[in-house]
Amino acid sequence: MVMTAALLLSGAGLAEAASCEANFKVSGVPMMTALSYKTWQEFPKAKSAAVLKNLAQAVAAEGFSGIKVNKELSSVDAFQETTGSGRIQTLRVVARQKGAGVRVDAVFDIQAGQLTTKEVVRTGLCNIIGSAL
Repeated sequence: MVMTAALLLSGAGLAEAASCEANFKVSGVPMMTALSYKTWQEFPKAKSAAVLKNLAQAVAAEGFSGIKVNKELSSVDAFQETTGSGRIQTLRVVARQKGAGVRVDAVFDIQAGQLTTKEVVRTGLCNIIGSAL
């Protein structure tokens, strides 16, 4: 019984410490609806204000434009237009203080009819989130 409790508790800890890659999810129907790519990661012993600056720099390094940092919301909003069609893709990254640490969430949205591979988006989002510290 103690062994079962220990396994359950260690499993809960693993869920909290999951990597950006493990937390990655996609919603929507390719070519039919907009697609939303989401992921997150927690960073113990971090401060959201310091993390926010690093995230904004990483968003710029990933080639996004129109970068806006909102210190009140602890968020970075940006966009990119890669097809030449004028139809933009949007990115929001939020660094929320959570106790002594920070949880960073990222959402990248593309419009209906636009395609990309989830591997490329996962790598880009996780590069941005990985820059938090």
